[in-house]
Amino acid sequence: MSASEEQRPPRRELVLKVTEARQKDVGRGKVRIDIELLAQIDVQPGDVVEIEGTRKTAAIAWHLSQDDMIGERDIIRMDGITRKNSGVSIGDKVIVRKAVVKQASMVKLAPSNFSISVDPGFVSYVKKRLKEFPLVEGDTVLIPVLGQAIPFTVVQVKPAGIVIVNDETIINISDKPVEQTKYPRVTYEDIGGLREIIEKVRELVELPLRHPELFKRLGIEPPKGILLYGPPGVGKTLLAKAIANETDAYFTSINGPEIMSKFYGESEQRLREIFEDAKKHAPAIIFVDEIDAIAPKRDEVIGEVERRVVAQLLTLMDGLENRGNVIVIAATNRPNAVDPALRRPGRFDREIEIPLPDKQGRMEIFQIHTRNMPLSDDVSLEKLSDMTHGYTGADLASLVREAAMYALRRYLPKIDLNQDKIPAEVLDSMRVTMDDFMKAFKEIVPSGLREIYIEIPEVKWTDVGGHEELKDELREVVEYPLKYPEVYEKAGIDPAKGILLFGPPGTGKTMLAKAVATESGANFIAVRGPEVLSKWVGESEKAIREIFRKARMYAPAVIFFDEIDALAPMRGASYDSGVTERLVNQLLAEMDGVEKLENVIIIAATNRPDILDPALLRPGRFEKLLYVPPPDVSSRKDILRVHSRGIPLSPDTDLDEIANRTDGYTGADIAALVREAAMRAVRESMRVCIDTATEKCGQNQDCKDKEVRECMKNKVEVRPKHFGEAMSKIKPSVTQDMIQFYQNWLEKARQQLPKAIVKPSTFT
Repeated sequence: MSASEEQRPPRRELVLKVTEARQKDVGRGKVRIDIELLAQIDVQPGDVVEIEGTRKTAAIAWHLSQDDMIGERDIIRMDGITRKNSGVSIGDKVIVRKAVVKQASMVKLAPSNFSISVDPGFVSYVKKRLKEFPLVEGDTVLIPVLGQAIPFTVVQVKPAGIVIVNDETIINISDKPVEQTKYPRVTYEDIGGLREIIEKVRELVELPLRHPELFKRLGIEPPKGILLYGPPGVGKTLLAKAIANETDAYFTSINGPEIMSKFYGESEQRLREIFEDAKKHAPAIIFVDEIDAIAPKRDEVIGEVERRVVAQLLTLMDGLENRGNVIVIAATNRPNAVDPALRRPGRFDREIEIPLPDKQGRMEIFQIHTRNMPLSDDVSLEKLSDMTHGYTGADLASLVREAAMYALRRYLPKIDLNQDKIPAEVLDSMRVTMDDFMKAFKEIVPSGLREIYIEIPEVKWTDVGGHEELKDELREVVEYPLKYPEVYEKAGIDPAKGILLFGPPGTGKTMLAKAVATESGANFIAVRGPEVLSKWVGESEKAIREIFRKARMYAPAVIFFDEIDALAPMRGASYDSGVTERLVNQLLAEMDGVEKLENVIIIAATNRPDILDPALLRPGRFEKLLYVPPPDVSSRKDILRVHSRGIPLSPDTDLDEIANRTDGYTGADIAALVREAAMRAVRESMRVCIDTATEKCGQNQDCKDKEVRECMKNKVEVRPKHFGEAMSKIKPSVTQDMIQFYQNWLEKARQQLPKAIVKPSTFT
């Protein structure tokens, strides 16, 4: 700093550019300003500042975060409520100065929208929420009530000016709403994970509506229409509402069913009226929700009404008559169903895809929806945003709501529902815990996956006995790329796209796939062959296309094809109508076609690799061929330990000895063996207990049942002899011929395919 700058007296005013607030500051009456600029107006962090836009308001000043130090410094971060209170929008300039704050003797509030019932408990609750909060007459403040933020207008303050609520302040709350226009409930801070999209839309919408002279000077027409598209629930309609509120433009919407009429020409007349009304109130925004319903492709619709409506919409958007300063925003989750004539410059100039939120976006959405929720200290929003791959904003809102319902169920026994009012101390004690969120997580499935979602039992690596080498290989191929993608990016490699697990029946191929899905935290889509096959030509291929489309959309995802030999046998060898050949072609195109698979891993399992189409086994498709052998001695011991976890074994039962005697048994055989041994132990104990109960109770059935139950509690014990009896019944299902068959096939595959993609396996 130069000497002349040091001698200059501190500035008493700052002119700063308005930007949006961070999620943690929304609704808390805070603004963030560079600490050096605050020093220029003699303000310390935590002091109250006066903000002057088109009207004056006040807020508590805090310093900018480290992230904001990189960009421009002459900014003020303020939330939607503070922006409305000062009458400015994002990008406007405000004057900031140190506030002269008085202690409030009286504050009168009124609900902004609807009538409420007021009691002393509610008044004291509001007073507690507003303590140390700066207020100005005419401001709007948000008071969280039962997880919902209710807007109140500050009708009057005494003394006049900027006041702070303290213990002596008298709070009066009117039960009638103030007479004012409808309060804009949605601001840009209410939308999480769409920062880049919001910037694009603001550039296309706010600029032409607020400063049309810029476009006139450049000699160009501003954009006339924007098409927002993306999966259901990502926030298309919410974004349109926020744009309308933040721009202060006249906002009108078109809902398809409302404009449709059975009378000839009336639907088109209603459309014309909406556009005329918008033109009168320009600058204006017309929002068309689900535009595919009122403007479908004219070649594909049968009805004449739809065709005329599409033609009328085309004329209104880009006809002979100029529509003035009116922007049309449309939303759809089926952009390919919209008439192509609408998707050209002059109508919908820009098409903006709204994708599913990434991890950071999900974190922001959680912060928004838990803003007014009393969370316990153990709740980790970061962990929740890690777990919720493929969830839309609507899914996350539903998850938060379900967690709150679980919390409510815990507190219901403590609440007397017959009371008129629930005591304030009970309401204050309510907390939503991490356990509530975890229970809700099991209930809520990503909405786009509901039609193809299959509930997978939670199988962890510890539930899969043996196969340690295979587990490591699957972790490297599936779990690590999804959990640590930056490592693979740094190494400059793409992880394997497909894995084929093959081996004798019952060796644990499906179990390994389930464990992969659970441990990686990815969305799991299980495909069962018969469900895909259809008697209608083209339907089977469409089902495969749809599965891959959903997986791309809700990535990271694992697609699991069980018994893939039924879906993709060798082409030319089958004698059906060509369905399986077309399925194989579709599968090949999806796995390694023009459209890239990002964060989608395909796992297939089969015990007949010899009949699979060879084109599936090349690099880029199923690049890893993993042989799942029958378990060796140490693996059999692990499997025995897993399956006998909850079984009362006698002290003389030696699992090592049983593992040595079960050569040729698969994991499924060992599970059946343990079950059979336990059943024999139960049968033996049951006989003894029934005989004892009959001696004691005679023919009294109730007494007998009770005695048998008591006797059986500690009587069952599985001994070595039970395992011996079970072995005489359960025989090994793997023969030497079977192992030889897989060994021959693998040798043949090594010769025909690049060696790098086949993992050598030890055959037992």
